[in-house]
Amino acid sequence: MSTAQRAGSAVGTPQTPGPGGADGRAARRPAVLRLLARPEVGVFLGAAAVLVFFLVAAPSVRHGSSMATILYQSSTIGIMALPVALLMIGGEFDLSSGVAVITSALAASMLSYQLTVNVWTGVVVALVLSLAIGALNGWMVVRTGLPSFLVTLGTFLILQGVNLAVTKLVTDNVATDDISDMDGFGQARRIFASSFDAGGVQVKITVVWWLVFAALATWVLLRTRYGNWVFAVGGDEGSARAVGVPVTFTKITLFMLVGLGAWFVGMHNLFSFNTVQSGEGVGQELIYIAAAVIGGCLLTGGQGSAIGPVFGAFMFGMVQQGIVYAGWNPDWFKAFLGVMLLGAVLINLWVRRTATRR
Repeated sequence: MSTAQRAGSAVGTPQTPGPGGADGRAARRPAVLRLLARPEVGVFLGAAAVLVFFLVAAPSVRHGSSMATILYQSSTIGIMALPVALLMIGGEFDLSSGVAVITSALAASMLSYQLTVNVWTGVVVALVLSLAIGALNGWMVVRTGLPSFLVTLGTFLILQGVNLAVTKLVTDNVATDDISDMDGFGQARRIFASSFDAGGVQVKITVVWWLVFAALATWVLLRTRYGNWVFAVGGDEGSARAVGVPVTFTKITLFMLVGLGAWFVGMHNLFSFNTVQSGEGVGQELIYIAAAVIGGCLLTGGQGSAIGPVFGAFMFGMVQQGIVYAGWNPDWFKAFLGVMLLGAVLINLWVRRTATRR
């Protein structure tokens, strides 16, 4: 469009009809292409295909209890995949998220047991610790300008060592003590690890929290100024800073959201099993990142959604449990994940190219 045409449009002068509609815009972006441009469309199609595949390959998946188990497995991945996805949209990574989950659970468990206090004291202290770890990661990234990959890799190694060393020092074991008989345990369990009946099927409360968090994250991304800031700093940090976006605040709070997710999943693990193994969590960060990537988040930042990682996490849960229900060797799980990841990246690439092709 020329300068004269833009000026005419601004004052309401009718434009010459384009070949595909009154002003040419319809020809430029048909409805199908606008739909394909959504980052979550590809993963939705992939999730539907995986679901249909296992419904045929493993008939037991059709049972309500089996689907509840799949949703539970998906929710434990999906709750963490959401803040990880927001961070990736903001242009950063967090490789410490997996072990941070265990750090949070260990802190709450050992503090409550060793000091013989109400478990809610440990829960609150663990929350503060998780937020502090996230804030430190964000501050280091912003302050030093180092890639978040390197900063959080260092945090990952530190937390992994601290988890093992402190647990052995305090408990003389690699796991924490059972806290199921302590004050406040029952109340905390109802919030973080309870189940409820849905049509005769027991569904874990984490499934509800997962969907609530996804809806909240979607609203934040699409309807708030903070959501605009996240996309801006991920798309072009320099330009975002030039137009007044608080880049430092946005990035640090994104890392703190990852810490918040790690705290919640850590509390779920603690109140589900009453004890925590200090060596767990290694490798989970890659699962969270992969769920976000499969969900349409670009590795370069600036694009993605909160709904896409929901479907990405569902695909992970579906494959992980579907292999078991089908009676296959579970060692194939990681191979399936690799195929899913590569397939999702290729599908997302094809979707974006199709959506932008005239």
